Amino acid sequence: MRHLAVAILALLPSALVAQDMPLSDVLIKGQGWELVGDGYTFTDGPAVDAAGNVYFTDVKEQLVLKIDHASKQITKFSEGQGGTSGLMFGPDGRLYGSQYSNRRIVAFQDDGKVDVIADDLGANDLVVASNGNIYCTDTPGHQVWLIRPGGEKQVVAKGISAPNGIILWPHEGTLVVSDSAGQNLIAFRVEEDGSLTYGAPVYQCRVRDKDAPSKGDGMTIDSAGRLYVTTDLGLQMFDSTARISGVIAKPAKAFTTNVVFGGPELDTLYLTCGGAIYRRTTQATGLRYGKVKSN
Repeated sequence: MRHLAVAILALLPSALVAQDMPLSDVLIKGQGWELVGDGYTFTDGPAVDAAGNVYFTDVKEQLVLKIDHASKQITKFSEGQGGTSGLMFGPDGRLYGSQYSNRRIVAFQDDGKVDVIADDLGANDLVVASNGNIYCTDTPGHQVWLIRPGGEKQVVAKGISAPNGIILWPHEGTLVVSDSAGQNLIAFRVEEDGSLTYGAPVYQCRVRDKDAPSKGDGMTIDSAGRLYVTTDLGLQMFDSTARISGVIAKPAKAFTTNVVFGGPELDTLYLTCGGAIYRRTTQATGLRYGKVKSN
């Protein structure tokens, strides 16, 4: 297992060498979480457009909502099109969604209606690669799916207790999956054909006690190679070599589900938590994945 972990770490960008990356390098003194919107049932899936505006979901109410970053105004983008748990803009500029209850991957039209990309598969969270490949977590199936641009689908990873959040490193050679029933984030090497190899529990989350699950969920990565994951304890941050740097406290007691960098400079963390969404300005900046658009 150690050899697998070393193989995965070798894929991380060479510029991201081992270094101390404390929370103080990211957080701004005196600034905490700011409530952006609440009164929702179950928020999840934040995604950022080219202008820095953030889209998120109220899963149980079948809503996709848009936050104007400058004004904090929230408007409905889509409703009644299925309960969407994960969102991400693809290289074609379209907003893609994973619908857990409907067991399908969709792409949203500008009017909020959806086109079905793939169905009859577990679809908790998703990530879209620059070549159009979509990876999604199938939590009850304990596996990860790959959906190619033509709609062909295949299972590319199996045997994960509860695969939940999923993210690609910007170089797209490494894919990370959170296991909400375990204590680790599992890193895979992405092969040229899109398949996954060398799955290893590289990231060790902090937990409440030695036998407790991390409840790891959605993730994001910043320009310094730090990985952030929502967990039971809060927003855990790892440095570029997968060492834990610390835990950013949750804004509320409710469970956290996902996180993304938003704003024109991608310096604002947006966090979905229970029935609300929060944000805070940071010293870090996020990274863009391919081409996205603003609506």
